[in-house]
Amino acid sequence: MIEMETGWTLEVERGPDWLFIKLGCDADASADGIGSDPTGLADRIWSLYEQHFARRLVVECDRIELLHSRVLAELIAVHRRVTRQDGVMRICGLSPLNQQVLHSAHLDNYLHSYATRAEAVLTSRPLQPR
Repeated sequence: MIEMETGWTLEVERGPDWLFIKLGCDADASADGIGSDPTGLADRIWSLYEQHFARRLVVECDRIELLHSRVLAELIAVHRRVTRQDGVMRICGLSPLNQQVLHSAHLDNYLHSYATRAEAVLTSRPLQPR
C-alpha cells in the first residue's frame, strides 16, 4: 500500500494485461469532511502506470465516500494521459451516490464506470466461441 502525504492511499495490483489501483482516503482528514486533498493523485497514478509499463488501467473507487469535483478532476487528468498513449482506463466500484455524481457531471460517457473489477476487464475482451 502506498500512502500519500495528502491522506490518500493506493493499493496496486498487477494482473494479466491490466494495472489495478484501489483508491482510498480518510474522510475525517479534512475540515470539510469530504476527504483529503487529492492534489497530486493524478501524477502518482500516472507514475505507477508508467512504472508497470501498463496500457490498461482500472481505478477502483469503492473506498471513496464522495466523488467530489477535485477527485473527478484528478481522474480526468489520468484518463487524458492514458488515452493520449493509446491506453484504456476504466473505473469501478462506485457507490450509487457516486454513480449519480458522475452522471450529474455528464462524465459517465467519458469515465467508463463498471460495478466490479471483473466487469471492467471482461468488457474489453471479445467473446470466445465455445
